[in-house]
Amino acid sequence: MRVRIQTPLIQVALVLALSCSALGQEVINLDVNAKARSFPHFWEQMFGSGRAILSLRDSYREDLREVKLATEFRYVRFHAILHDEVGVYDEDEHGNPVYNFSYVDQIEDGLLQNGVRPVVEISFMPRKLAAKEAIHPFWYKQNVSPPKSYERWDELIRRLAQHLVDRYGVDEVAQWYFEVWNEPNIDFWAGEPKQATYFELYDHTARALKSVSPRLRVGGPATAAAGWVPEFLAHAAKEHVPVDFVSSHGYADDTPQDLFHTNADIPVSQRVCRAIKMVHDRISASAFPNIPLFWTEWNVPGKEEARDTIYAPAALANTIPQCDGHVAMMSWWTFDDIFEEQGVVRKPFYGGFGLIAAGGIKKPTYYGFSLLHKLGDERLPVDSPDVLVTRRHDGTIVVATWNLVELDETGTTRSLRLNFRGVAGDAKVIVNRIDETHSNPLATYKTMGEPQYPTRAQIEKLNATSKLEAKEAHLKNGSFDLELQPNAVVVVEVSK
Repeated sequence: MRVRIQTPLIQVALVLALSCSALGQEVINLDVNAKARSFPHFWEQMFGSGRAILSLRDSYREDLREVKLATEFRYVRFHAILHDEVGVYDEDEHGNPVYNFSYVDQIEDGLLQNGVRPVVEISFMPRKLAAKEAIHPFWYKQNVSPPKSYERWDELIRRLAQHLVDRYGVDEVAQWYFEVWNEPNIDFWAGEPKQATYFELYDHTARALKSVSPRLRVGGPATAAAGWVPEFLAHAAKEHVPVDFVSSHGYADDTPQDLFHTNADIPVSQRVCRAIKMVHDRISASAFPNIPLFWTEWNVPGKEEARDTIYAPAALANTIPQCDGHVAMMSWWTFDDIFEEQGVVRKPFYGGFGLIAAGGIKKPTYYGFSLLHKLGDERLPVDSPDVLVTRRHDGTIVVATWNLVELDETGTTRSLRLNFRGVAGDAKVIVNRIDETHSNPLATYKTMGEPQYPTRAQIEKLNATSKLEAKEAHLKNGSFDLELQPNAVVVVEVSK
């Protein structure tokens, strides 16, 4: 029998690990000098927003600036640039087309002046260009009909694209993205049969855009629930139609049947990234294996108004490591609650999609994106699905960890010990957290009596009491202990 003599340091580490295990504490060992890989911030490069005309509001632009400060996001996507309220297309008394890009200019100017570029979703159908009255039930009553004339549709797209190139220059517009329509596989498209008529729309739109400049980037099919991607790419290859990116949508509360055509019990917390990986793999197997995938709409479940609560940032954090490597950009729908699909917002907290509630109240999700923006651009290996370890260019190690609890479950506090190898044993640590009592305006809102129309003073108090609070500490013998309440998110920055 061989006897191994353990060094005192190893003995101490074993004793500590056994002690932590006995106490029910997870132990995560982190080697900060381990080989890293690139970690682009794909979850915060693009956001959705309410329809195009809303971007002319001061409140929309104020919220956009706040989210830009928190995330440095680069693109915003919205519906209905061709809606009649934007005034792009009309016809005179003789039935001749009349074009007007005045509001388009104001919309795009406002984005660019705030450092954000548009994803120009080509939708919906101007009433006088529509083949039929196909009014969607959304409050702003968009027409989802095909065009009555593809000759006129082509000319509209060429005029729009040429105007944008003339105004902003092709070098600028070539950095935008043009996405053809929105969710044509459900009730946002009234062509029959749906798929064949959407492909016809895509073909005309893509070719019209490219006729203005081959540098303009166009893609689709912008489908709900990960639909139609193999068919779309096969069609584009067969018909030699340009496609520069694939876009699709999927939400955490989409059913497994809708996303995967199965009745399997797939946890809500895994559905979005499983759908993304499925589409990623389908692109890889297509005639366009290297084009990027943009997930241009996603969010956490709307159940129990979860999008207003601390569940949302925990679900966001949990999504990032699952989706890493499978998607070029994800677009959280939406960056704020200036949003009127179901009508005018009636109160600040109603389970809206945005990071910022009506009146400029920052939700836990806003702080979640702010915290996760601190992550570095190199990812280090770690043996835990609930921990992300990253490194910044200056050597700072940034660790994110969370305690996500599914909406139909009751969670418990998570106890965690982080053991750092490769940093000073007493290195300085900065800790930020989101939980029931940190960066959660709902707690203060309840003490106010949940006013339907908060005053400016109340809104200022809500934001002041919920802002992130950084705490300084130090490692103790290279370790740091954390307690995470259910749905807490904690980010730890360690100086190297």
